[in-house]
Amino acid sequence: MKNKLTPVSMFHYFRLTYRSLLFLALLAEYIGARIHGRGDLTSALERRPAIISVICAVFIVEMFLRFFPSRLESPGCQKQFARNYVKSGRTDVSISDNNAVVLVLLVWICFNGVFGALHQLGVLDDGAMLLLACAYSVCDMICILFFCPFQTWFLKNKCCCSCRIYNWDYAMMFTPLFFVMKPYTWLLLLLSVGLLVRWEITFYLHPERFSENTNNYLRCENCTEKLCAHKKQLRSLWQEIADFTAEKRKRLLK
Repeated sequence: MKNKLTPVSMFHYFRLTYRSLLFLALLAEYIGARIHGRGDLTSALERRPAIISVICAVFIVEMFLRFFPSRLESPGCQKQFARNYVKSGRTDVSISDNNAVVLVLLVWICFNGVFGALHQLGVLDDGAMLLLACAYSVCDMICILFFCPFQTWFLKNKCCCSCRIYNWDYAMMFTPLFFVMKPYTWLLLLLSVGLLVRWEITFYLHPERFSENTNNYLRCENCTEKLCAHKKQLRSLWQEIADFTAEKRKRLLK
């Protein structure tokens, strides 16, 4: 039986759509500016401040709303709030992926350090760093909806709902903006870091909210997202396509 998309999942797909369109629009502008010699992407955007204002406003609103409880957000980022702490009666706080957090942080810093070095050397301009941040915003939704390398390769958590670093997403997304010395880029970066700091402080003050052992809100039966079911459906679909393709190839080779 097919599972219907929940409101939370639909909101994820909506964000994936407009972030993808934004990336494609910025990519087209970047290529056009380079071909026609109109300067880099940042200069082209700054000639139309309304565009920058709209883009920044969208992400600022997204991040601002993360500071408060919301029914349209994933339980993964909502578990930090006291109202979502449903006591299980147990006291053994267990967060299996906590030891991998430092490794994720180091990998992310080193990975983006390469782009930062290329920017400092003049190989990448400010526009390329903006594009990279925008690409990260699309990848963020891909991680939630389809495949997350951090979950699979490092954290080994069961799903986004129990993710130890869920609210790191905006800080990771806007890491390239550290190298773009513009007021609007630093505003986005500082707000995203604020989200991360608030998340980490809450984790160390109230670790019981982040553990499935002590917080029933994180149990599968209470999940309002149900992305696991959709991911399983997608995997099944890809497997069916692969099997069909393999069968077709066999028939053609006979």
